[in-house]
Amino acid sequence: MRVALAADHAGAALKAELLRRLDAAGLGHELVDLGGDGSDPDDDYPDFAARLGHAVAGGQAERGILVCGSGVGASIAACKMRGIRAAVCHDTYSAHQGVEHDDMNVLVLGSRVIGSEPAVECSLAFLAASFSGAERHVRRLRKVLAIENGEV
Repeated sequence: MRVALAADHAGAALKAELLRRLDAAGLGHELVDLGGDGSDPDDDYPDFAARLGHAVAGGQAERGILVCGSGVGASIAACKMRGIRAAVCHDTYSAHQGVEHDDMNVLVLGSRVIGSEPAVECSLAFLAASFSGAERHVRRLRKVLAIENGEV
Protein backbone atom coordinates (compact mmCIF):
# COMPACT_ATOMS: atom_id res chain seq x y z
CA MET A 1 0.00 0.00 0.00
CA ARG A 2 1.18 3.53 -0.72
CA VAL A 3 0.86 5.67 2.43
CA ALA A 4 1.34 9.44 2.46
CA LEU A 5 2.44 11.24 5.62
CA ALA A 6 2.36 14.98 6.25
CA ALA A 7 2.60 17.31 9.23
CA ASP A 8 2.49 20.94 10.20
CA HIS A 9 5.28 22.54 12.26
CA ALA A 10 3.93 21.02 15.49
CA GLY A 11 3.68 17.49 14.13
CA ALA A 12 6.89 17.27 12.13
CA ALA A 13 8.99 15.47 14.76
CA LEU A 14 6.32 12.80 15.31
CA LYS A 15 5.87 12.38 11.55
CA ALA A 16 9.63 11.82 11.17
CA GLU A 17 9.51 9.23 13.94
CA LEU A 18 6.56 7.48 12.29
CA LEU A 19 8.34 7.37 8.94
CA ARG A 20 11.39 5.81 10.58
CA ARG A 21 9.47 3.32 12.70
CA LEU A 22 6.97 2.26 10.02
CA ASP A 23 9.80 1.71 7.56
CA ALA A 24 11.73 -0.33 10.14
CA ALA A 25 8.62 -2.46 10.77
CA GLY A 26 9.13 -4.00 7.32
CA LEU A 27 5.45 -4.01 6.38
CA GLY A 28 6.19 -3.54 2.70
CA HIS A 29 4.24 -0.29 2.42
CA GLU A 30 5.61 2.53 0.32
CA LEU A 31 5.84 5.56 2.61
CA VAL A 32 5.65 8.98 0.96
CA ASP A 33 6.73 12.05 2.94
CA LEU A 34 4.64 15.02 1.80
CA GLY A 35 6.46 17.48 3.98
CA GLY A 36 6.49 19.47 7.07
CA ASP A 37 9.95 19.33 8.63
CA GLY A 38 9.28 21.64 11.56
CA SER A 39 11.66 24.36 10.43
CA ASP A 40 8.98 26.90 9.56
CA PRO A 41 6.50 27.98 12.26
CA ASP A 42 4.21 29.16 9.43
CA ASP A 43 3.78 25.57 8.21
CA ASP A 44 0.07 25.47 8.98
CA TYR A 45 -2.07 22.35 9.26
CA PRO A 46 -4.55 23.31 6.48
CA ASP A 47 -1.71 23.38 3.96
CA PHE A 48 -0.56 19.88 4.82
CA ALA A 49 -4.09 18.53 5.20
CA ALA A 50 -4.78 19.73 1.64
CA ARG A 51 -1.53 18.27 0.31
CA LEU A 52 -2.21 14.90 1.88
CA GLY A 53 -5.92 14.99 1.00
CA HIS A 54 -5.17 15.64 -2.67
CA ALA A 55 -2.74 12.70 -2.68
CA VAL A 56 -5.29 10.30 -1.18
CA ALA A 57 -8.34 11.57 -3.08
CA GLY A 58 -6.33 11.70 -6.31
CA GLY A 59 -5.10 8.12 -6.00
CA GLN A 60 -1.41 8.88 -5.46
CA ALA A 61 -1.76 7.21 -2.04
CA GLU A 62 -4.28 4.74 -0.72
CA ARG A 63 -4.10 6.02 2.86
CA GLY A 64 -2.67 8.95 4.73
CA ILE A 65 -1.34 9.79 8.17
CA LEU A 66 -1.58 13.45 9.11
CA VAL A 67 -0.04 15.02 12.22
CA CYS A 68 -0.59 18.39 13.87
CA GLY A 69 -0.44 19.57 17.47
CA SER A 70 -3.82 18.28 18.67
CA GLY A 71 -4.97 16.45 15.53
CA VAL A 72 -8.24 18.38 15.62
CA GLY A 73 -7.45 21.16 13.15
CA ALA A 74 -5.88 18.83 10.62
CA SER A 75 -8.85 16.47 10.90
CA ILE A 76 -11.34 19.28 10.32
CA ALA A 77 -9.39 20.57 7.32
CA ALA A 78 -8.92 17.12 5.76
CA CYS A 79 -12.62 16.27 6.10
CA LYS A 80 -13.52 19.31 3.99
CA MET A 81 -12.08 17.50 0.98
CA ARG A 82 -14.26 15.28 -1.18
CA GLY A 83 -13.27 11.64 -0.79
CA ILE A 84 -11.45 12.08 2.50
CA ARG A 85 -12.64 10.32 5.62
CA ALA A 86 -10.27 11.46 8.36
CA ALA A 87 -10.45 11.07 12.12
CA VAL A 88 -8.31 11.79 15.14
CA CYS A 89 -7.52 8.45 16.75
CA HIS A 90 -5.32 8.15 19.80
CA ASP A 91 -6.14 4.49 20.52
CA THR A 92 -5.70 1.36 18.45
CA TYR A 93 -9.35 0.33 18.60
CA SER A 94 -10.55 3.55 16.93
CA ALA A 95 -7.70 3.51 14.40
CA HIS A 96 -8.58 -0.03 13.32
CA GLN A 97 -12.37 0.18 13.64
CA GLY A 98 -12.47 3.49 11.75
CA VAL A 99 -11.21 1.65 8.69
CA GLU A 100 -13.27 -1.52 9.20
CA HIS A 101 -16.60 0.21 9.76
CA ASP A 102 -16.24 3.69 8.24
CA ASP A 103 -13.69 3.19 5.46
CA MET A 104 -11.48 5.86 7.07
CA ASN A 105 -8.60 6.67 4.73
CA VAL A 106 -6.71 9.27 6.79
CA LEU A 107 -5.50 8.76 10.34
CA VAL A 108 -4.90 12.02 12.19
CA LEU A 109 -2.66 12.21 15.25
CA GLY A 110 -2.00 15.00 17.73
CA SER A 111 1.69 15.22 18.54
CA ARG A 112 1.00 17.17 21.75
CA VAL A 113 -1.54 14.58 22.87
CA ILE A 114 -0.06 11.20 22.02
CA GLY A 115 3.42 9.81 22.57
CA SER A 116 5.49 8.18 19.88
CA GLU A 117 4.84 4.58 21.01
CA PRO A 118 1.03 4.87 21.01
CA ALA A 119 1.25 6.81 17.72
CA VAL A 120 3.18 3.95 16.12
CA GLU A 121 0.70 1.42 17.51
CA CYS A 122 -2.26 3.43 16.18
CA SER A 123 -0.57 3.75 12.78
CA LEU A 124 0.08 0.02 12.62
CA ALA A 125 -3.54 -0.74 13.56
CA PHE A 126 -4.76 1.72 10.91
CA LEU A 127 -2.57 0.20 8.21
CA ALA A 128 -3.48 -3.39 9.13
CA ALA A 129 -7.22 -2.78 8.89
CA SER A 130 -9.46 -3.10 5.86
CA PHE A 131 -13.04 -2.04 5.21
CA SER A 132 -15.35 -4.91 6.17
CA GLY A 133 -17.80 -4.47 3.31
CA ALA A 134 -20.57 -5.60 5.66
CA GLU A 135 -23.99 -4.50 4.44
CA ARG A 136 -24.61 -2.23 7.42
CA HIS A 137 -21.24 -0.51 6.95
CA VAL A 138 -21.79 -0.07 3.21
CA ARG A 139 -25.26 1.35 3.91
CA ARG A 140 -23.84 3.86 6.40
CA LEU A 141 -20.98 4.80 4.10
CA ARG A 142 -23.47 5.48 1.29
CA LYS A 143 -25.28 7.89 3.64
CA VAL A 144 -22.00 9.65 4.46
CA LEU A 145 -21.22 9.96 0.75
CA ALA A 146 -24.70 11.38 0.13
CA ILE A 147 -23.95 14.10 2.70
CA GLU A 148 -20.59 14.75 1.05
CA ASN A 149 -22.28 15.08 -2.34
CA GLY A 150 -24.90 17.52 -1.04
CA GLU A 151 -27.74 15.08 -1.58
CA VAL A 152 -28.92 15.32 2.02
